[in-house]
Amino acid sequence: MKRIHFRIERRKPRFPLLSQPFFLLIYIAICLGIFLIINLSRERMTDISSLKLAKEENIPPLPETPPHPVLQKKEITIQKGQTISDILTEFGFSPQEIFSLRQQVKPTYDLARIIAGKKIKFYLNGQGQFHSFEYTIDDQQFLRVRKENESYQAKLLPLPYKIQVKTIFGQIEENLIDSINNQGENDLLALALAEIFAWDIDFYLDLRRGDTYKIIFEKKFLDGNFVNYGSILAAEFTNQGRTYQAFRYSYPDTGETDYFTYEGQSLRKEFLKSPIKFARITSRFSYNRLHPIRKVYRPHYGVDYAAKVGTPVQATAEGQVTFVGWNGGAGRMIRIRHKNGYETLYLHLRGFAPGIRRGAQVKGGQVIGYVGASGEATGPHLDYRIKYRGRYINPLAWRFKPVHPLRPEYLKNFQQKAKKYRFCFQITDFFSHFLTNALLLL
Repeated sequence: MKRIHFRIERRKPRFPLLSQPFFLLIYIAICLGIFLIINLSRERMTDISSLKLAKEENIPPLPETPPHPVLQKKEITIQKGQTISDILTEFGFSPQEIFSLRQQVKPTYDLARIIAGKKIKFYLNGQGQFHSFEYTIDDQQFLRVRKENESYQAKLLPLPYKIQVKTIFGQIEENLIDSINNQGENDLLALALAEIFAWDIDFYLDLRRGDTYKIIFEKKFLDGNFVNYGSILAAEFTNQGRTYQAFRYSYPDTGETDYFTYEGQSLRKEFLKSPIKFARITSRFSYNRLHPIRKVYRPHYGVDYAAKVGTPVQATAEGQVTFVGWNGGAGRMIRIRHKNGYETLYLHLRGFAPGIRRGAQVKGGQVIGYVGASGEATGPHLDYRIKYRGRYINPLAWRFKPVHPLRPEYLKNFQQKAKKYRFCFQITDFFSHFLTNALLLL
């Protein structure tokens, strides 16, 4: 009986490096790069082909614009006590010329209002003679004064910001501000994000390690330097497993801007979740709490937020101030009446914000006072209370309704704009999931 021998040979893969996850990632990145280069090359070839076609058809070229005169720029910083007359004198202006310039510019802007510490940019022509100067008034506009013949023309112009749109996504480890800072952005972006979701998330009480966020936002640059943030165009926040999305939309007819869900519901509710940003809760609503000073059990109809003295306190909804002043054990207090039978109270304040008086109208999110320890208080904190139809309710447990949904006639237009941001969030999720799984294989 013959024996039959079998030999099994393992064939080597044609591309052995691709069997390793690290090199597989590099391969995918190279493929994406080649794809982008090919597409950009196609666009470039289309431009070249269009130019060749124009030459073949003898289409006359566009007339060349005359070159602008080369100007020499000199930038000075306004010193304390220095006037525009002092500065113009240094540039060779006579007293008569200074008087004439100031009088001609005054209907547009009074140069007596220039501020020490700000800068003025002077532009001189090739002969070293005055051509123009520019003075930044605020973060929105600047003044340009130009000499034309023997007179001076003044204009207020918007600052020429360059807007860059950026996307970041991250995960909460300690708090939102630290996470945003780790992305290379500053506290202002974190505060802007918190304001958008402030009706649904208390960013001190509700945050958990592992919560995630995605932000598509504008950054404003001037002369190549970052100046400030523009608008947050879209944002997503996943808190304790629940995901919230916000898309910015401006109505074409009124210019009014707000944030909505993709379905067109406003993110704003009747009341904000917290009257203080990033504050710690030390005592909750209770019908039987030991009073820290009187040492007796009695109801505590509010929520105590511990914060430093002077921390701003914001109205949690639009309404009318009905009381401002001292109220016994409550110390300095503000009471605000809101629509639909609601009333809010803010106790133990150090002081009140400018303009807060009885009868004043306030908006949700407006600063109305500052944390203190007035009245019967063992330390600086805010006692925040809400009444509904004359009865105290638990601010942390009450379900508030959304307000002002998107106007139906603009829903289609809104969703067309929001769709691209939503797709961006989905792509971010896909690549984040893909990279996570690939790294786990390494």
